[in-house]
Amino acid sequence: MAAYTAAEIRRALKTVPGWRRRGREIRRTFTFAAFGPAFAFVRKVARDAEAHDHHPDIDIRYNEVTLGLCTHAAGGLTEKDFASARRYSALGGGR
Repeated sequence: MAAYTAAEIRRALKTVPGWRRRGREIRRTFTFAAFGPAFAFVRKVARDAEAHDHHPDIDIRYNEVTLGLCTHAAGGLTEKDFASARRYSALGGGR
């Protein structure tokens, strides 16, 4: 799978509200009421990542979960990243 061009990335970002490009990845921070709901979200993300064999970087800070996506094998962003971002946003719960 080839990495997206800059124009393709701009178009794809419109399909994932709240996600921002940062270098060679896209990132979003989800904020929850407390640690428990944040950790429950991470478990859902982990199950999805295993099912799709595409794993995000995950940073947990009490009630905030930041996800980062990049297709390292392609050297940048691909449809895999944006499809994962849409699924993770749909898992929701956070702000």
